[in-house]
Amino acid sequence: MANDSLRRLAVEFKNFLAAQDEDEFISAAAPSRAAAVASGAPKEPLPRMPEGETLTVEFPRAQQAAAAVQPEPVSVTDVSASGNVMNTAQKTAALAELAETIKNCTRCPLGSTRIHAVPGEGNVDAELMFVGEGPGYDEDRQGRPFVGRAGQLLDKMIAAMGLSREQVFIANIAKCHPMTDPLHPEKHGNDRAPNAGEIACCRKYIEQQIAIVCPKYVVALGGVSAKALIADAKSLGALRGKFYDLHLDSVTLPRPVQIIATFHPAALLRNPGWKKDAWIDLQMVMAKLGLKAPHK
Repeated sequence: MANDSLRRLAVEFKNFLAAQDEDEFISAAAPSRAAAVASGAPKEPLPRMPEGETLTVEFPRAQQAAAAVQPEPVSVTDVSASGNVMNTAQKTAALAELAETIKNCTRCPLGSTRIHAVPGEGNVDAELMFVGEGPGYDEDRQGRPFVGRAGQLLDKMIAAMGLSREQVFIANIAKCHPMTDPLHPEKHGNDRAPNAGEIACCRKYIEQQIAIVCPKYVVALGGVSAKALIADAKSLGALRGKFYDLHLDSVTLPRPVQIIATFHPAALLRNPGWKKDAWIDLQMVMAKLGLKAPHK
């Protein structure tokens, strides 16, 4: 009975070997036994396996194939599971976990050319969130969003609304510095907008951040951010002057959030005449939040 079982096992091994590279199998199992089974005529008696024991053989190719089909892990907190807005401690922990994931991300080529990833920062309980397109030269070196000339103007825009930087949350669509010449990151003026592939890789990160903070309003700074976050987005000019219900692809918001688009501060530095229109957009947000401009 035992010999019949072993012979059946030998036949199964022979069939398996027909579809596998024998060298990989032989390196994992006993070489002499595998060769004998493959020939179909064992030259020495196969031993009887002691009763109660089992034979375990690991096949490297199968393990490698299984690993290859596993989705790339993205360690982000599932903020939509409960359907409730997190408390302050939960938000802080979730954002910290997400920031670590972002800092170690290499999902697109930007991860190999950055100096620092720039997750975002601010008040985790903010009612207002600003979302730009991507980090620039200064942000890449400090690991913080909007700290260059455009960031200084954004600080003034926030102050004009009667708020401080510490009262809002600031982030970008792309978390690493998109460069026109990534071989020379030391160059100034080496910035560009993130492309569609880079936005797709980072999209889940910004959506998780919005869902965690769950502000009442999001201000999309510039056309790249607006088109990434507003469904059926057209040109920035066509989007301005109106609030939209925000719908995210990867998470469900715990409560309704509205978004409005305005000019990116960098665009306002290049085109100062647009500041008047940007101020009109910010005043619409102020009216929603019940804010009044501080007295000068």
